[in-house]
Amino acid sequence: MNSGPRKRPSMIDVGRRAEVSAQTVSRYFNGGYVSTESRSRIEAAVSDLGYRQNRLPRQLRGDRTESIGFLSLGPINYGNASILMGLNHAARAHSQTLVTSHFEPDPDDPGVQAELFRDIDRLLSMRVDGLVIATPFVGGEALVDYVKDAVPVILLSEGGEGDAPTVHSRSYAAARLAVRHLIELGHRDILHIAGPANRNESRTRRRAYQDELASSGLAPLPILECAEWDAASGAACAETIDPAQFTAVFAANDEIALGFSSVLHARGFTAPRDFSIVGFDDMPEARYFTPPLTSSRIDFEQIGEAALLTVLSLVRGEAPRPNYSIEPSLIVRESTAPPSSASTKP
Repeated sequence: MNSGPRKRPSMIDVGRRAEVSAQTVSRYFNGGYVSTESRSRIEAAVSDLGYRQNRLPRQLRGDRTESIGFLSLGPINYGNASILMGLNHAARAHSQTLVTSHFEPDPDDPGVQAELFRDIDRLLSMRVDGLVIATPFVGGEALVDYVKDAVPVILLSEGGEGDAPTVHSRSYAAARLAVRHLIELGHRDILHIAGPANRNESRTRRRAYQDELASSGLAPLPILECAEWDAASGAACAETIDPAQFTAVFAANDEIALGFSSVLHARGFTAPRDFSIVGFDDMPEARYFTPPLTSSRIDFEQIGEAALLTVLSLVRGEAPRPNYSIEPSLIVRESTAPPSSASTKP
């Protein structure tokens, strides 16, 4: 039996397994045309053989393509769409081409991680100079580890584990601003409607809610958890809640606040007469809610710009700030007020 090291599969091996030429495999990895049938066979062969592209020639050449890769994970929403806008603006301002890929499934779902790694390999095969990975999911450091030294990489995430430079929104500080505002108005029974449990931002905002209440000697109410960052999830949380349990609400984002308030309005409860509500993100539509929504503001476009500048500084051999964050602010509107005598519990 041969006990030596196992030979690393080559592009030729992939071609043989998939019954296509090595040139077809090369076109597949470089974004050229490959038929649907051949593409399926190549993907199966890559998975079976555990093939990974050889990135060394790209590193040895040392030339630049003036392009940055951007991999975004999770459902499209106001936050990550605005981050992409900021990345685009900064890329244009610095004469960079932005190569983007969006991956919606949860990386923890069975069989998904290998597909995600193939997305990263495709971006790298386009010879990007650096890579920005934006993920709301726990475990983003595994993606950074996968890239290793192929190109400079930064993580755009609230998690911030690992050694890679990170850019994030300071959700914790922004959430504490929101809860503190409600406490300062005189509210003591404050409900939190959280985002999905497997997202970094949800965990951060939940912890901020609990810490801010504890700092004022207040106890948290049982937390309502949304399935997704959308109005439908907020509405579902409001279907059976007893409004007598709270006088104020901190919603994990503006869309959740919209769905929650809409259902309560249909049930005869309006803000700020019966309860106050604060959202998160300050999306442009928040000022047109009924009533206009108080919200913790995050400048997502600035986050995108900061991410592009951070990875570009790494590409150029400069030393970026290890962790770059954007200061939040609270935008106060008509959805919050001191608790009324009707809604204040004895």
